[in-house]
Amino acid sequence: MLGAIAGDIIGSTHEIADPPTKVVDFEPLFAAGSQFTDDTILTIATARAILDWTWPEPNPDYRTQYLSSGRRYPSRYSAQFSSWLESDMPTPYNSFGNGAAMRVGPVGWAFDSLGETLNQARSSASPSHNHREGIKGAQAVVHAIYMARGGCGKGEIRRVIDTDYGYDLHRTIDNVRPRYRFDMTCQGTVPEAIIAFLESDDFESSIRLAISLGGDADTLACITGSIAEAFYGGVPSAIEDHARSLIPREMIDVMDQFFLRFIRPRL
Repeated sequence: MLGAIAGDIIGSTHEIADPPTKVVDFEPLFAAGSQFTDDTILTIATARAILDWTWPEPNPDYRTQYLSSGRRYPSRYSAQFSSWLESDMPTPYNSFGNGAAMRVGPVGWAFDSLGETLNQARSSASPSHNHREGIKGAQAVVHAIYMARGGCGKGEIRRVIDTDYGYDLHRTIDNVRPRYRFDMTCQGTVPEAIIAFLESDDFESSIRLAISLGGDADTLACITGSIAEAFYGGVPSAIEDHARSLIPREMIDVMDQFFLRFIRPRL
């Protein structure tokens, strides 16, 4: 989960860069003005929903947490999600935006079986992003996290995600980068974010590769970071410390509780 948040914060200034960032060696890693965005807000909301879940409720109350957190923290939400937040009776709006995939990271850690992990990814997406592509994007991300935390290699992760979700993961970042543009859809974000992870050598390089595509940088890096954290066994301490310094205390508390309950026992 911290990997997603660090990716979001590092990518935040690059999302609005003009011209877009198209290099991996940008400096500094955390630019002046780096800040958490909706990706962090809603990732924390997912974690809080899971932490608050009690039997016999069939699923965590993702919807309530997204509404509460989204209304509490202003951010650069999409127009559709902003309307959903402001509605008196928010209902799913058939979105296939990448919001379903960027907020789902905690689900990849919290459950003991792949089947339940995928079911919960669907449940976390459905309050707003109930289009099949939105759900598929969320499920692909948690599937990769589940495999990574279970010790699967990159070749196996590539094969399974490519086969089960129909994403073309045989491209390279260098192939994708020249033609890639800002894209807020799951189908135009999730495969590229996974490719950045697959090409990386360590956590930091995964974030740099994702951002170097020059697209929706905070969300690309958020998704990539969520998988890279699981695969590489955590986030480097310098990156962790900097990211933690930029988020509110109440978010840190949720993150720490989630880490102790779900992530630490699995690392």
